[in-house]
Amino acid sequence: MTISPASTSPPPDSHIDHAAAIKYWSSTPATVSGVLGGYPGLSRTDIQGSANFLAKLRRAAPGGAKGKLTRAVDCGAGIGRITLGLLGKVAETVDVVEPVESFCDVVRKGEEFESFRGTVWEVGLEGWEPEEERYDLIWNQWCLSQLTDKQLVGYLERSKAWLKEGGWVVVKENLSNDVRGMDVFDETDSSVTRTKEKFEAVFEQAGLKVLRSELQRGFPKELYPVRMWGLQPV
Repeated sequence: MTISPASTSPPPDSHIDHAAAIKYWSSTPATVSGVLGGYPGLSRTDIQGSANFLAKLRRAAPGGAKGKLTRAVDCGAGIGRITLGLLGKVAETVDVVEPVESFCDVVRKGEEFESFRGTVWEVGLEGWEPEEERYDLIWNQWCLSQLTDKQLVGYLERSKAWLKEGGWVVVKENLSNDVRGMDVFDETDSSVTRTKEKFEAVFEQAGLKVLRSELQRGFPKELYPVRMWGLQPV
């Protein structure tokens, strides 16, 4: 499968405008309700689903992963909702990657992050370049939709070098439910919601294999379905 829609019209990801996306998110309140689009009640269900998924991924590791991870990173972290609710509980140090200054400030200044806060990178994923073999876990959630297909493949290809041996890349993203099986562009925040097939084609092209995949349960039916993938280099 290619990662370009079989159509003569411009692919949905060609409409992505990073400046427009930053402008939109910069105007969003730096609150749980703001970053979750007015659905703050999703957070607890979301984090519990993620915690369960990560626990299964770790238990399936050779020897069964035990104890805290040394370092994780929350990519597209927003106000650090996942950093605080999940990653800070499973890792000694958590870095944050987030291009919106007001969101980064919540993490930089929040006392609740002090015990595990690592580097706060105020940059988009397309321009982020940490050192190699830095992370046990690279967590990507509700952020990859801001990258074009080409940028996404490149980012995931690069991410393999940032993992320690045995580490994981986790992707948790909305899935398109378009009846034509197409990706969907959202002009509100200049993002693309991709199909399951598109994501898995991207993972293959980037040299990542799927170790585990699950749908998030318990979200309102009016929202897009959300899927989690646990990935490692091929």
